[in-house]
Amino acid sequence: MKMWSGRFRQPLDAEFDDWQRSFKFDVRLLAYELASSSAHARALKDAGVVNSDELISILEGLEQIGKMAGSSADLLNDADAEDVHHFVERQLVSLIGETGYKLHSGRSRNEQIAADLRLYVRDAIDELQNRLTELCGVLIERAEQSGNCAMPVYTHLQRAEPVLVAHWLLAYLEMFMRDAERLTDCRKRTNISPLGSGAAAGATLPVDRRAVANDLEFDGMTANSIDATSDRDFVLEFVNTLSMLALHLSRWAEEMILFSSQEFGFIGLSEAYSTGSSAMPQKRNPDLLELTRAKAARVIGNNTTLLVTVKGLPLAYNKDLQETQEPLFDASETVESLLPQVTGWLKSAEFNYERMQESCRSGFMNAWAAATYLVNRGVPARLSHEAIGKAVQLCIAKSCELQDLSLEELHQFRPEFDENFYASLKLDAVLAMHDVSGGTAPARVKHALAQARQKLESVRERINAHA
Repeated sequence: MKMWSGRFRQPLDAEFDDWQRSFKFDVRLLAYELASSSAHARALKDAGVVNSDELISILEGLEQIGKMAGSSADLLNDADAEDVHHFVERQLVSLIGETGYKLHSGRSRNEQIAADLRLYVRDAIDELQNRLTELCGVLIERAEQSGNCAMPVYTHLQRAEPVLVAHWLLAYLEMFMRDAERLTDCRKRTNISPLGSGAAAGATLPVDRRAVANDLEFDGMTANSIDATSDRDFVLEFVNTLSMLALHLSRWAEEMILFSSQEFGFIGLSEAYSTGSSAMPQKRNPDLLELTRAKAARVIGNNTTLLVTVKGLPLAYNKDLQETQEPLFDASETVESLLPQVTGWLKSAEFNYERMQESCRSGFMNAWAAATYLVNRGVPARLSHEAIGKAVQLCIAKSCELQDLSLEELHQFRPEFDENFYASLKLDAVLAMHDVSGGTAPARVKHALAQARQKLESVRERINAHA
């Protein structure tokens, strides 16, 4: 029996009936539907709608449905279930009889799906936070392992300056920590109960909304029943946050692909996360990295789908909102499955520290340090920049580096050059020059690593508080 069949005299077109069902994908919400239904049943008892025996029967039936679904996949192959709400009602009635129909008293599927999705997103955030902190922990470990090894940092994909490898890795940590913060912030707005909102105007029975919210560990209740049943902002915000996270993973993957190429040679690809070529025996391909890059497009596409689906909807609930579920599920599951793979890759990657370090010793990576030397001797910055630029031109003509020029050659550009100029061009001096908060000077990076550990621990404590 349909949950709405009383008004209709003719059956639905069979093909349309099958096409419009959502149970094949909203079955993911079964655990949340059972939890919210149990909370509603207790509220019905408090409101005097069901008695104690009926409440016990309903709760035991809901619990049995959960156990049966967990032990038998065939139970979920219900061709007659329209959605997860209909499935639970059908199973409950089959287990306890007509008392099962009482469970729907005073509520609507509009509020049910809103609540189930909020519970799903809340759990997804908690799981993603766990996996994201694992990745961040490995980033910190790899940064610590790199010690004071340096590498080139690039602007416009051209060598710019030397930085510590640890400093480079911590740049990605900052991205992922922002993602963790966004997930935490999204959780606050997600963890609000819409139950008791009815179809749009509010429940028709005196259910205790606060008790239901507390039962399900929501932090509060929605303030407006119309908004509560039509709001999918929390879904949009969550998937948008996943898009940012996927974007950061994609940027990371692209750089790993570049740095693992023979042209760079900074990173060795682990065989555990690579495949070969069916044609070229020598190849080792960065499959995980390439798939990571591509998965970002998928998540961003889901984000776009959600925005376009909701943008023109009038209040309150519309069937269009059913189409927000699959992009949500796909984005969440895509990122959730991706993070452990990225973490595993990062653990196994082999950094060629010698190649990285050597790459910092050529290509005029110390040019800004040279200009700063002149600035420290009272030469205006713009004139210092010009003088070093001319010195670089001379080096290119001579096929040498700045440190290879004689004082006599340097004096044709500025008289302020002295013997101690050459010491300022050494790699250790160039790194130490960036001695500001957030800079790549070794002492600053050591402090940044300690702060990173503290930040990560704070995120873990926040996650554990929700466990």
